Amino acid sequence: MSNGWTRRESDRIVRAELHLDEATPHLHAYFVPIDEKGQLRCNHFFDGRQKMQAFQDSYHTAMQHLGLERGIKGSKAQHQDIKDFYRIVEEGKDLELGKLSPQQLQAKAADRDRAVKRKSEMELTAKQLVKENEKLQALKQQLEQENQQLRQQLSQQADQLRDLPLEQVAWQLGLTKTKGDDKWRGENHIINIDRTKWYDFHPSQDFGGGGAIDLVMHVNQCEFKGAIAWLHDRFGNKGMLRAARAYMDRQALTIAQTEPTQEFVPPAEDESNWQAVHNYLTQKRGLPENLVVGLKERGLIYADSNQNAVFLMRSLDGETVGAFLRGTFGENNTFMGYARSTKRTDGWFYVGSGGQPDDEIHTCVLCKSPIDALSKAMLSLEENKGMPQEKTMYLAVDSPKSLPLEFLKTRPQVIAAFGNDDASELMARTIKELLPSSTRVRPQTLDWNLELIQRLLMSQEKRFKQQRGLER
Repeated sequence: MSNGWTRRESDRIVRAELHLDEATPHLHAYFVPIDEKGQLRCNHFFDGRQKMQAFQDSYHTAMQHLGLERGIKGSKAQHQDIKDFYRIVEEGKDLELGKLSPQQLQAKAADRDRAVKRKSEMELTAKQLVKENEKLQALKQQLEQENQQLRQQLSQQADQLRDLPLEQVAWQLGLTKTKGDDKWRGENHIINIDRTKWYDFHPSQDFGGGGAIDLVMHVNQCEFKGAIAWLHDRFGNKGMLRAARAYMDRQALTIAQTEPTQEFVPPAEDESNWQAVHNYLTQKRGLPENLVVGLKERGLIYADSNQNAVFLMRSLDGETVGAFLRGTFGENNTFMGYARSTKRTDGWFYVGSGGQPDDEIHTCVLCKSPIDALSKAMLSLEENKGMPQEKTMYLAVDSPKSLPLEFLKTRPQVIAAFGNDDASELMARTIKELLPSSTRVRPQTLDWNLELIQRLLMSQEKRFKQQRGLER
């Protein structure tokens, strides 16, 4: 452009907005009139008729390829309201035409032509908008009908679902999914799950079935009524009715309300196996003998008939609601699982340390297993050179589903003390999401028990070297 525009126009235009809310699309540009000396001067650009005409000429030159027509040069036309334009269009005359000069008459004629053209364009646009709106309304109604049909289909499909996901049922039954073969293991159970079917590969079982009810009856060794009651206790009315969809809902609900739930019964203690379990915990796992004996005297650890180490799980009120089992028979026993009817979401194995008996628990240290929790507790005593001043709980939890969230939210300090494997990292990250104020602590080795064993070996080696030195 001319008219003093020697700098780039974009340096002075700070904002531009496209308006499509009227019949004729147009731009609003925000221009800062700064001259070549950097001074704010509007008259440098727009002062005087010649500058304004030059501005209009250059704008027409730039926009001519879009079909934009330039206004009449030197027009004497004056601004009038739109109602005057429409009066011209409708009556073909103006009340004051006799008072106008030839130039004003020419300007009025041009204004009239533009008004007629504009009115025609607006009418055409309005008709098009009406048609498009009618199409949109029809499409909206069609989509609403299709959406309603889809919701009905989904509802019917949901009603046809017979079973709960068997993985959820297996977890509540106390089974543990193992890596590698992805089978769910428990005491005397090695169960493979394939959608709604399952099969128990344990040599003592060799049996399969389909559905949540059959799986509960098999693992809990109960009848149909007992399975219904168990499902109602673990999954509520909705989950139980979903599993029992093949039966009359009312009949299943009546059974659930009247049939007593199978209560947890701790595995029978077998004192003849205690020495083997004691040796496993103290010699192979490195736990102090006084700790193991003390927990045995309190009834929190004992041996069962299969030579499993039984770790009783208690609610936060101290009620026994389950048991964690750790196999000790043989050289490389890897069995871990939960006793039948254990409530994994209501109970945990835990021990306390420090503080006074009536103190509230200040710090809760979360570990992946009972043995790891006990190992971490012993390592903390060694590091702190005694009991902590604040009351501390070491709690075993192996899944985010088992977290006592409401309890943990009220603790001043929560420590996620899991190992260095992938599963531990995932568990710690999940706890951090659920409890943002929690902190992460890692052992120097794979887990806390291995670190405890290594420290014991280093301590024994140190004592051995000291004894050798004294003998010399």
